[in-house]
Formats: sequence, structure tokens, C-alpha cells
Amino acid sequence: MALTDADVQKQIKHMMAFIEQEAKEKVEEINSKAEEEFNIEKGRLVQTQRVKIMEYFEKKEKQIEQHKRIQMSHLNNQARLKVLKARDDMITGLYQLLEPKVTIRCRQQDLEIVQASVSKNIPVYKEAVKSNITVRIDRDRFLPSDICGGIEVCNDNGKIRVSNTLESRLELLAEQMMPEIRVSLFGANPNRKFLD
Repeated sequence: MALTDADVQKQIKHMMAFIEQEAKEKVEEINSKAEEEFNIEKGRLVQTQRVKIMEYFEKKEKQIEQHKRIQMSHLNNQARLKVLKARDDMITGLYQLLEPKVTIRCRQQDLEIVQASVSKNIPVYKEAVKSNITVRIDRDRFLPSDICGGIEVCNDNGKIRVSNTLESRLELLAEQMMPEIRVSLFGANPNRKFLD
């Protein structure tokens, strides 16, 4: 029994439909597999990047914590140095005067520090000089509050005064460094005999 052209066409169409259906299923399977692989790879990359970001921020957090500890250490050291400097300023002023009665002037905001320093330094001074001293803190006339700090020590009658403020020290330093500053700014003067 021979097939007619219509039967052949029908079988061809049927086979084509079958092949198309198989192809569609294969495409769907490939797409599904590709999407699954894409999602797995995307998840892996996201996780890797998340871990990297977390490690980066942990490292930054540790750096900030370490920086904070260093800053606190510096601040504590500066506070200790400030106390030691206040004590040193007082002793230096007392040694320069070597008077039995002295008056100390300070900024009003430094009054408590100065009082504590006086209490601690009188025994040190007495031990070093082997004589008594009476220290009065001037509560009527304070040093200007806009200066950086320090004290002024005067003898009993106020005729001798030792200024131990940052500003007075800077003035003294500027005066001493004037020749070096002059050379730095204008160069060495060949006609200059003395460098004072």
C-alpha cells in the first residue's frame, strides 16, 4: 500500500512537530540548567564578596580600635605631662626666687590644679632648699584666661616676678632664636661678626 502525498506530508508534519517539541523541551532543559548554574555561581560570588566585605570592615574596625587606643594613650600621656609641667613650673619659679614668702598668680580655671600642685611641691622645695616657704595663691588678680597656661611667682612685696607662662617662654625662645631665624630668612651676613 503506497502512501499518498497527503499521507507523506502528514507524517512529515507529525515528525516536524515531534522534533520541534523535543527541541523546545531541550531548550527549556538547557535554560533551566543554565539558570540554576547561574544562580549557584551568583550565590557563590555574592558569598565570596560578602566574606571579603566583612573581613575588610573587621580589619577597619580593628584599625579604628587600635587608633582609638593610641589616641587615648596620647591623651593620658599629655594629661600626665601637663600635671608634671605644672609641678615643674611651680618648683622652677620657687627656686628662682628663693624667697621665704611668695605669691602665685594663675588663670582662674587652673586654680584647683595650682592649689594641688602647691600642696605637693612645698615639701619638695623645703627638702631641696632646707628652709621654710609660705605660698599664697592670689585670688584677687588672676592671669588672663586667654593665655595657654602657666603661673607667675612674685616675692612678698611684688618687686621680683618670675613669669612661667607659655607666652613668656615663647617670647624668650623667639628672642634666643632670632639669629637663626634671621639666617634662615635672609641668609648669612658676611659682615656680621657676632651672632647674638
